[in-house]
Amino acid sequence: MNTKPLPDYLPDDYDAKGQLRLPFLFWLILLLQARTWLMLVMAGASRQQGNDLLALFYPDRQAFWSGLALGLPALAGLLLTGYRARLPRLWQHWRSVLALSLLVNLLWQGIQFLQGDLFSSPLPLTLTLFDLLALIWLQVSHRCRDCFLPKHHLN
Repeated sequence: MNTKPLPDYLPDDYDAKGQLRLPFLFWLILLLQARTWLMLVMAGASRQQGNDLLALFYPDRQAFWSGLALGLPALAGLLLTGYRARLPRLWQHWRSVLALSLLVNLLWQGIQFLQGDLFSSPLPLTLTLFDLLALIWLQVSHRCRDCFLPKHHLN
């Protein structure tokens, strides 16, 4: 049986609850996936220019609603990070949920590309590239994977 040894983590890699700290890139991926929700909050904060801001980034209302729906797993992931110890089984599978969400988002963006909707500016193409890189990182990062495993708790 060929088993890889567990990576050794320093005591500083664990938080006060004894949980392996989430990598900084994981937080960026959650924010990337919840970008429509962030835009909604920013639009709400800038009351008079809120509609203009949303119209600039989401000229198609359907894309806005789809972005909100696709950002729900990331938003839930942001909330779940505080409940890792209380909901370990749910947390253990959440990395797969986030990866599936990114895959669905990439497929949706691919359909938009085929329809020619996303070629109007370089921003959607850049976000698609970041989504692809985020999906790859979620799958290959050992540190990220270990954060979702219960055996990496000091308790």
